[in-house]
Amino acid sequence: MKSITINGSQRESVGKKATKALRNAGEVPCVLYGGDQPLHFSAPELAFSSLVYTPNAHTVVIALDNGDTLNAVLQDIQFHPVTDRILHVDFYQLFEDKEIAMDIPVVLVGNSRGVKNGGVLRRNNRKLRIKALPTNLPDFIEIDITPMKIGDKFYVRDLDQEKYRFLHTDNTVVCQIKTARTAIVDEEEEEEELEEGAEAATPTEGAEAAPAAEATQE
Repeated sequence: MKSITINGSQRESVGKKATKALRNAGEVPCVLYGGDQPLHFSAPELAFSSLVYTPNAHTVVIALDNGDTLNAVLQDIQFHPVTDRILHVDFYQLFEDKEIAMDIPVVLVGNSRGVKNGGVLRRNNRKLRIKALPTNLPDFIEIDITPMKIGDKFYVRDLDQEKYRFLHTDNTVVCQIKTARTAIVDEEEEEEELEEGAEAATPTEGAEAAPAAEATQE
């Protein structure tokens, strides 16, 4: 997974007065959890633009002015209700031997058969929460929807779970192709159904046809 570096300054004062002064200076108060004790620091508000205002998932390298470098992920962020300015950010420290839970964006590729025939693609989950070691965190989860027909659903159980595990039930729907009034019959699908029906109607080899019933006379 790609990382974004945020240069910060460790802070000693954490009271309301000190926090207000930081915000007035264009700095964002932050806290890093997950270590032996919470670490308080601040960073310029502009440093968070590529981390917050993006649909992509990133890890964070926090470079402090005392020379310490720490790996982390964004845990929580607070915005001003009116101006949408960033008020506070919480991070969680990463360790190579410790799993971390994180929301990963889902990327759909390909042109679905069902959509070509007038179906509607519905994205039930644009992000999926996984748990993995930091080295196994993916940038995104890719799904090829090319073979999906009208009525098909793609479940969490259909995804590769070798390097990480999903914190969702196996029957969670990631995306599906729903029918629409403008949908047309999938010719290939219709041919497959006709072939299956013909095979089912063909008598088994060696079986004798049942004699026709004789009409009764009154």
